[in-house]
Amino acid sequence: MPKRLSVPAPLLPLIISDTTLRDGAQMPGVHFSVADKVVIAKALAQAGVDVIEAGFPAVSDNEIEAVRRIVAETSGPLIMVLCRAVAADIDAAWSALAQAPPERRGVGVFLGTSPLHRRHKLGKTKAQCLDMVASAVAYARQRFAKVTFSCEDGSRTEPAFLRQAYVTAMEAGATGIGFPDTVGVLTPQVVHRRVAMLAKLAHPRGVKVRVHFHNDLGLATANTLAAVAAGADIVHLTVGGIGERAGNAALEETVMALTLHQAQYRRTIHMDTRQLTALCRLVAERSGIALPANKAVTGANIFATAAGVHQDGLLKHPDTYLPFRPALVGADGIRLPLSAHSGKAALALRFCALGLELSPEELIRAGRIVKNADKADWLDEDALLRRAAALAREDAP
Repeated sequence: MPKRLSVPAPLLPLIISDTTLRDGAQMPGVHFSVADKVVIAKALAQAGVDVIEAGFPAVSDNEIEAVRRIVAETSGPLIMVLCRAVAADIDAAWSALAQAPPERRGVGVFLGTSPLHRRHKLGKTKAQCLDMVASAVAYARQRFAKVTFSCEDGSRTEPAFLRQAYVTAMEAGATGIGFPDTVGVLTPQVVHRRVAMLAKLAHPRGVKVRVHFHNDLGLATANTLAAVAAGADIVHLTVGGIGERAGNAALEETVMALTLHQAQYRRTIHMDTRQLTALCRLVAERSGIALPANKAVTGANIFATAAGVHQDGLLKHPDTYLPFRPALVGADGIRLPLSAHSGKAALALRFCALGLELSPEELIRAGRIVKNADKADWLDEDALLRRAAALAREDAP
């Protein structure tokens, strides 16, 4: 009997929702102007994000103005804003988004549902919280076709009450439910279980599941990928991972992981990865939060190595020590900075760049001088190399 061939599951679309302009703007030290927000929103739209969470209109008139301008000056992405589960916030959202086409506007309504939030922040019983959820979602649906309800501090909310709150929201008309790990305490294993449970709850009703992870344990991107594997439809991300406290799941990390491992996650995304480096640099410039040199995907060191073995491999074939080619994320290219660990190949290139032609024996002697140089000597690499070349020639037999 012939062996039956397994047919892989079809690729499903994943919605990329960027919250740089809302949660990213809440990072201490970040002060986006209206103009900053518009410039970043345009770059996000050009890069292909599906949704831009443009702000929290109830905060200020500037937030409302920024959202209005983003709507007017971008095309493509759905524009979402955040609201507490109160009518005044939803009214502010409408003020900001009223001029947007119906298919390009939406709101995310949230309410704290964990025991800590119910008792100490809201002073509400479970029943009162459910009444607030139902009322706010129903009110939002009077004006918006797309309404997502999120249980703030959902990761510390009792699973039974979490389900109850989401069912209440869906019965009131929510088109999406959001699961935020507000304080960034979950692990990928727990995330997978929770999101799988929510997907079973929401998908039969035609409701999408959105996830939002903070990076307090350094697990935000890993948790996002676990949620995707469990059936999440929408992922909330920020450029460079900026956001409250330790930040959020990074857009560039998540997008590249999904791009490189499409066969594993079976999802399609519409981002132009070639724009990721420029996007991260733009947000770093406008936010004032510099990209660390060792930042995953778009940091200055991602395509650089100072180790001799790696430098030699890269010179022979770039894929020997690269996770992906620089062009895939719009980066500048491979760099081979010198260090005490550099090998002959990288040293020879630098000597040649300085116009210093050395024989193989002289190169060995010069390399020995460079590798044993003091820390202070490395402050002026060109001077160190010229001195090493001169000494190597003097020692020639």
